[in-house]
Amino acid sequence: MEIFNSMTRRKEEFVPIEPGKVKMYACGPTVYNLIHVGNARPIILFDVFRRYMEYRGYEVTFVQNFTDVDDKIIKRANEEGLTSHQVAEKYIEEYFKDAKALGVRPATIHPKATETMDEIIDLVQTLVEKGYAYPVPSGDVYYRTLKFKGYGKLSHQPIDDLLSGARIDVNDEKENPLDFALWKAAKPGEPYWESPWGNGRPGWHIECSAMNRKYLGRTIDIHCGGEDLQFPHHENEIAQSEAANDAPFAHYWMHNGFLNIDNKKMSKSLGNFFTVRDAAEAYGYEPIRFFMLSAHYRTPLNYSAESLQQAQAALDRLYTAKDNLAFLAQNGAEGEPTEAEQAVLNQADDFRERFDAAMDDDFNTADAVSVLFEVVRAANKAVGPDQKPTKAGAEALLKLVLEFTDVLGLLYGKAEESLDDKVEALIAQRQEARKNKNWAEADRIRDELKAMGITLMDTKQGVQWKKD
Repeated sequence: MEIFNSMTRRKEEFVPIEPGKVKMYACGPTVYNLIHVGNARPIILFDVFRRYMEYRGYEVTFVQNFTDVDDKIIKRANEEGLTSHQVAEKYIEEYFKDAKALGVRPATIHPKATETMDEIIDLVQTLVEKGYAYPVPSGDVYYRTLKFKGYGKLSHQPIDDLLSGARIDVNDEKENPLDFALWKAAKPGEPYWESPWGNGRPGWHIECSAMNRKYLGRTIDIHCGGEDLQFPHHENEIAQSEAANDAPFAHYWMHNGFLNIDNKKMSKSLGNFFTVRDAAEAYGYEPIRFFMLSAHYRTPLNYSAESLQQAQAALDRLYTAKDNLAFLAQNGAEGEPTEAEQAVLNQADDFRERFDAAMDDDFNTADAVSVLFEVVRAANKAVGPDQKPTKAGAEALLKLVLEFTDVLGLLYGKAEESLDDKVEALIAQRQEARKNKNWAEADRIRDELKAMGITLMDTKQGVQWKKD
């Protein structure tokens, strides 16, 4: 398995710190609003990376945090007449609703900044004691950036370039424009915690360093997040963690590419800012997930109505194949798989090998999806109208399809559907009419069911139905 490491900017063989185990951290949302479609991309992708690692037999400890104290949260709290805690808890709950609907499994641990305050303060204190941080009279604590010799190694930006672009504030207490806040003194009306430097709250970057050390240790296998987090967030995490821990922070850094909206950067000012709920209302949640997997995670991806419609059409093909195989697994012929079914099953190892090769090549979900559709096409052909499908063959083919969709987290959106007694009775009446060659009555019942949103399909194995 090879991973493109943002630190070295090349693909590297994945070798875990501890054989058979993976320690993985993903930066989670700042919870002051519903997640937007740009947030959805890393959330979905890193869920698939985790699933694939587990599919390959690794024991994965996956940590994804919530930033639950922040300027934006405080602003939203003032707007809504709530406390910052109430705003954060509200949007954490909403996050889990969206994540579940996107087929994203909960992380092993979802730590919150407010619940990691002792560890954050301890980490800041360590940096102060080691000379990497300094308190100022206002009560803020800053990181002494130039003291960390490796600063800029992730974003590959020379210190001189960073200095020339740094913002210099009027009356700034910082020693250097590049220095960043580890601890912020409390302002009137803001939430705060007691610390050796006075009442205040943590800066954004320090919380991830503290959570990593608390839940995963001083060095982790994989740290991931959006491309926009490389600088300054992840660069600052490295500086904090490696200075405090005297150890490498992460062996592999993974960053997903940007999501554009109709070939433009998503922005509220452009009017092209969409929450996941906005998109799901129009297209459903699962097409969003499929769309995010349709391109390699490091490439830019363009969101548009057409792309979501294409994703929906592709999912419909997968669901049709799944439903047909499930029907035949119940209603097919008895006996061993047919020659056509067995021919596909004989290719199972080859399909798995190619699926794994795609995912082993820096998690190429686009190629993995292509292999999935090859499996579906082969299965459809093996149980087609000119064949005599068996229960055993259809069941085995269905299991093969679901093996791949489970890794990708697809085909979760439609629960097993059942029919109410009235519909079941109408289908039985139609079958009786057909048996008696009363075609007019059979057609009438078929039309009645169609008006109720039930489409019937007559096959050699019996009548199939689907809800429109």
